Amino acid sequence: GLYEDLTVQENLDLYADLNGIGIIERREPYLQLMEMTALGPFVQRLASRLSGGMKQKLGLACTLIRSPELLLLDEPTVGVDPLSRRELWEIILRLVDRQALTVLLSTSYLDEAERCGHVVVLHEGKVLAQGRPDEVSALAAGRVFVAEPSAGCTPRGIQARLLDDPDVIDAVPEGGSVRVVLANELGHSTLGGASMTATRARFEDGFMVLLRQITPDRPSAAMTIEHPTTAADGEPVVVAVDDLVKQFGTFTAVDHVSFRVRRGEIFGLLGPNGAGKTTTFRMLCGLLAPTHGALRVAGVDLHTARAEARQRLGYVAQKFALYGDLSVVENLEFFASAYGLRGARRRHRIAWALTQFELEPLMRQQSGLIPGGYKQRLAMAAALLHEPDILFLDEPTSGADPLARREFWRRITSLAEQGVTVVITTHFMEEAEYCDHVVIQDHGRVLARGTPAEIRRYAPAHDGRESRMEDAFIAIVEAGRGSDAGSATDAEVAA
Repeated sequence: GLYEDLTVQENLDLYADLNGIGIIERREPYLQLMEMTALGPFVQRLASRLSGGMKQKLGLACTLIRSPELLLLDEPTVGVDPLSRRELWEIILRLVDRQALTVLLSTSYLDEAERCGHVVVLHEGKVLAQGRPDEVSALAAGRVFVAEPSAGCTPRGIQARLLDDPDVIDAVPEGGSVRVVLANELGHSTLGGASMTATRARFEDGFMVLLRQITPDRPSAAMTIEHPTTAADGEPVVVAVDDLVKQFGTFTAVDHVSFRVRRGEIFGLLGPNGAGKTTTFRMLCGLLAPTHGALRVAGVDLHTARAEARQRLGYVAQKFALYGDLSVVENLEFFASAYGLRGARRRHRIAWALTQFELEPLMRQQSGLIPGGYKQRLAMAAALLHEPDILFLDEPTSGADPLARREFWRRITSLAEQGVTVVITTHFMEEAEYCDHVVIQDHGRVLARGTPAEIRRYAPAHDGRESRMEDAFIAIVEAGRGSDAGSATDAEVAA
């Protein structure tokens, strides 16, 4: 609801005018709102130049100018990084406590539902349950366990095996282990080759129990790659970034970034809104030329052979970027042609995509009108038509429900097992647990890098267990912003 060609101040003034608030009357609310949202230093900045979190805070400020009694928030934290999400919730809770404001919100972050006084769980327009969050959590009581992977097993590998077990309702990597929800209380101490320890049920566990009651049949998300690759096929390092810099005028979006990604690896590029992740992605895909530094993708130098490099990679954008007026199959036909697929090969790959992503029932429907989960499938199908070596995914699960996210990650795990290299950005820190390695950056600079286990060590233990990735992410970003240089080296963050 913001006007992106207006400044922060102009947006506030417009909303004040629309609500009939005079020049003198608005002064005190402005001061309070700027202090609460920390937008004071940015009042002359265009809304289009704000990060995602800052836009959400400005939208909230514009809504609060007239001191409403009821505040409606429709997925306010979608696409917002964990630090900004925490700040938004601090504002919301402060408003509820101080102004007796009633807030009605929708969210795809189920940890946010636990903050609410009352929840309503909906599916296809019908109420599945409502009440206090702990009442939904209680639906999974006695059925939630932590599975510890044995030596040589990854959490995502254990998860994939557990999800194939009919006794398992849900499984998700967490803190180096796998959180498991069972159909019934456990009668033994191991499952899928992993030792099991009981743990307290939370809202998301009860939510998944509810969904499985009405959607018991899980679609197969295993992918079959026709020409799988291995680390022995060419160079083991398929993405090499050295001293990468991107400047837009006097603004530096990416500031001397370096990292390596190996074949068949899932690599996470994490950071708050405005950290330079999408700019880095666009350079890796050959869509932007770097100001300085070296880039090699699938053995191809992006300075000299961008077109050749693009034939070796697939890209799924942050927002649905296909042609909404075309049908599902027409989009696939268009992208197959764009990738140079012809004749029998083109027909074969389109048939593969429709089958693998279970799009056949919707193939004649206008793609702009299909459900969000199927849009995500279609975008991935189009990106994989030409069998790329590397798949770039820019916040692909933003706004997706938990079931859609589980299905998406089963596909990604399957692709990686067959040699496809995956580079992904995400604001769901639980999804970073699927990665082999991650880099955390802010203001264009690398703050920390390592395996998920190494990153988690930057934060204190959580509820008596190893810290969560989200805790570590916030600790690293706050440490980076608190350093004199506006960033932090790996050693500074570790210290």
